[in-house]
Amino acid sequence: MTNMNEAIESIKQSIDQMIETTKSLSEETIRWNPSEEEWSIMQILCHVEEAIPYWLNEIERLLESPGAEWGRGLTDEKRLAAVANTEKREVSDVLNKLENVKDQVEKVLSKLSEEDLKSEAPSRNPRFGTKPMSFIVDHLLVEHASKHYSQIQRNLSKL
Repeated sequence: MTNMNEAIESIKQSIDQMIETTKSLSEETIRWNPSEEEWSIMQILCHVEEAIPYWLNEIERLLESPGAEWGRGLTDEKRLAAVANTEKREVSDVLNKLENVKDQVEKVLSKLSEEDLKSEAPSRNPRFGTKPMSFIVDHLLVEHASKHYSQIQRNLSKL
């Protein structure tokens, strides 16, 4: 089971790495798509800016209604909207919002108890089934943030 302090620090570190890496890049590099199937760095940042608060909100909802169905599929409207039309977004705005996401991470995750983390609920995504709240923290926050930082690195290696 995840140690909450380690989870919080890991997510914040991944966000910091994304912000620091992006701050030194040109606008052209940030908006460049390696291929039609891959997201640009800007799309990755916009996705993370939407996804982390989404999962934090799902945790808060489960705290209020234990056992309630949680999650979403890959075709969720808000998820897709986050990476659409990113050319209209300002990089500085997205980076500032990501900076603020770190406070949300701290606020929500710091209040989780061992019992909360063990609490199970069914996912709307059939591939997940019924999972404990620790699954959301471990896989949909900690691992997810880390993977997207790696995705930014992978994009940069293709330049």
